[in-house]
Amino acid sequence: MSESIFTPGAEVLTTRGRGVVVDVRATPSGKFVIGVEDVSGEVSYFTEKALRLAQS
Repeated sequence: MSESIFTPGAEVLTTRGRGVVVDVRATPSGKFVIGVEDVSGEVSYFTEKALRLAQS
């Protein structure tokens, strides 16, 4: 179980830069993928391992 909680509106750091969580979905295998919108408005999906919460 993850120690981080990724909820819509949370600021995160991805492998592509900073973004905001806009969607959280479960896959058929039971894992979660998180939709992150970057500053250009593009939404990409990442696993929890590829994300970390941004420091305020």
